[in-house]
Parts: sequence; structure tokens; C-alpha cells
Amino acid sequence: VQLQASGGGTVETGGSLRLSCAASGRTFNLYHMGWFRQVPGKERDFVARVTSGGSTYYADSVKGRFTISRDNAKNTMYLQMNSLKPEDTAVYYCTARKQLIGEYDYWGRGTQVTVSS
Repeated sequence: VQLQASGGGTVETGGSLRLSCAASGRTFNLYHMGWFRQVPGKERDFVARVTSGGSTYYADSVKGRFTISRDNAKNTMYLQMNSLKPEDTAVYYCTARKQLIGEYDYWGRGTQVTVSS
């Protein structure tokens, strides 16, 4: 599967953005999807994930502010980000895997999110 993330940009503290991840292929509904983010010089960090069945999980740092969702009819995953903080500034990557646990198999190119203070 090929993934393409979009929707990044620059917003002020407290603002909102919605990221999208468009996937190719006809079996999108079978994949477990996720979002990670990375700042220069640091490891890529988990942000949120959604299983093929629609269960969602979040990093503590984004709980209550971010919402992950998927639309299988559109082969697209979303990340609604509200109450953004400067520490949310990063390159955001979408990812997919066939197994419920373990390494992610597919990664898209990232989209930059910058939150100004």
C-alpha cells in the first residue's frame, strides 16, 4: 500500500489542523493505521493509531486534543488536531501494518506541522 499524508501547515498556539492520509489499494480496510511524528535530532514518536476495527489509541501527550479516524470508503485516515501547542511542531507521518502488533510495514512521506507561540 502507498500512503500520502497532507494537511500540514503553520498555525498559532491553540489552533487546529486536520491531517489526511490517502492510501492506495483495495484492502485499506484490512490495515491497522497510525500517525507518528518526528522533530530533528529525535526519534520518531507514536501519536495515535486506529485498528481495522476502528479502535483508537493515543499518546498521553495528545489525549483529549487529537482525534484519529478513518473512512474506509475513501481509503483515507485523518488526524484532527485541536488546541495545538508549540511542542506539537514536528513532521507527521502516516503508517500502516497488516498485523495488529509489531512493526509498521508502510510509511508515507511526512507533512510538516508548525505551531507558533
